[in-house]
Amino acid sequence: MRHPGPVSIVVGGLPGTGKTTLARLLAARIGAVHLRVDTIEQAIVRSGLAGHPVGPAGYTVGYALAGDHLRQGLSVIAESVNPLAVTRDAWRDVGIAAGVPAVEVEVVCSDTAEHRRRITTRSSDFAGLPQPDWQQILDRDYQPWDREHVVVDTAGQEPQESLASLVRRLHAYA
Repeated sequence: MRHPGPVSIVVGGLPGTGKTTLARLLAARIGAVHLRVDTIEQAIVRSGLAGHPVGPAGYTVGYALAGDHLRQGLSVIAESVNPLAVTRDAWRDVGIAAGVPAVEVEVVCSDTAEHRRRITTRSSDFAGLPQPDWQQILDRDYQPWDREHVVVDTAGQEPQESLASLVRRLHAYA
């Protein structure tokens, strides 16, 4: 997928669904900037300005960075849990303000046993980043998406298979 101009792709989903892996692969495939809210939040924590949970600061910094990159003509893949309609609206508004198409992608893992296995066996790529346990994921406030978006189910797939599925679906927005 090559878009003739910059595009904003917002990737969300519960922890353990594969969204970071998929966002990294997609960014490399299309030559986009990958903005990961976890990275931003860890930088804020390391600065000593806040502890976990950081609150809205990570998302707010992400919105600003995404807007800057988009206005510079760079495509952006903004990746975070993105659990609330208000955060989804804010990411979409960043693309609109920059005058670029905004595509929303929800990454899911429909196989509950596989999703739980991923959560209980994964390790963090950030020292000190708290990882939610399975019960915390089940209890998380994750609002249903209320508008058109692309859904990628990573259950039973290798990352490259999920990437191919996503790229096929994104062609409709190119």
